[in-house]
Amino acid sequence: MTVHADADALPPTTETFRSVFRHHAAGVAVVTAQGGRPAGFTATSLSSVAVAPPTVSFAMSTSSSSWPVFRDASHVGVHILAADQRDLASRFATAAGPDRFAAPTRWRRGPYDVPVLDGVLAWLVCRVEVAVPAGDHRLIVARAVAAESRSGGRPLLYHDRAYVRLCDG
Repeated sequence: MTVHADADALPPTTETFRSVFRHHAAGVAVVTAQGGRPAGFTATSLSSVAVAPPTVSFAMSTSSSSWPVFRDASHVGVHILAADQRDLASRFATAAGPDRFAAPTRWRRGPYDVPVLDGVLAWLVCRVEVAVPAGDHRLIVARAVAAESRSGGRPLLYHDRAYVRLCDG
């Protein structure tokens, strides 16, 4: 069945659009980069694009305090958070404030000098391929060049404005 849009229909308001996506559960990742300083943010827009070559995408606001570092970064780190890492997700989701990489955040310099967070379920270091304008964001497409994944563990999810755990059903 094909549904055609009504030419007189109005696009959803910002609040309606947000309300729609409150019904969508998403995995939680922290994306990092190194510039003059390490930078990072919490992302729920992470998506696997292709396996060959291994490619991911994520969206980032150009109004983010971290955007200047990411705009100039050739490589980024993508970290899949575990269910018990709500505090880490919240720390990297804050708009401003204390240094996100200060204690208690545990991290090290990884391949290509990218900040790699300790204790996550998995991480990738990726070479940025392109940053496509998308409204007030950039859709960043990046190719994985290094990876590590630990066995076991449950992912942290984001649903209806809250971090939640995946439960057995």
